Amino acid sequence: MDLTVVAYVIYLLVSVALTVWVARTLSRAGKVFLEDVLHGNEKLADAVNHLLVVGFYLVNLGFVALYLKNADRVGNARELFEALSVKLGVVLLVLGVLHLCNVYVLNKIRRRGVMDREQVPPVRPQGWTAPARPGA
Repeated sequence: MDLTVVAYVIYLLVSVALTVWVARTLSRAGKVFLEDVLHGNEKLADAVNHLLVVGFYLVNLGFVALYLKNADRVGNARELFEALSVKLGVVLLVLGVLHLCNVYVLNKIRRRGVMDREQVPPVRPQGWTAPARPGA
């Protein structure tokens, strides 16, 4: 079997496995964060979490597929490892950047929610007080 094809197979297997593992990890850990961002609305947090995971899969697996082609022919074991290390390194960097973008956006939403909660008075107004007369 041609070593270039071996490189493709290994690249696809490792990239897809990494994508699935990262997506599941982010989904599990992110659920608590989303519930806080969405003020405890568990159903909405689950829906948003699922949508984020689907988007994550689409973007990352699309990138993995587009990045599959290798410009150089892989002729020996050393070239196989070099090609795989570059491709997998780029995939890991893309996964990291996507994760940081998600966290950044969710943190902005969370901050806005915290600011909204702080502007609500802690207790309802108890009554009305007439303004003081000047000079009294």
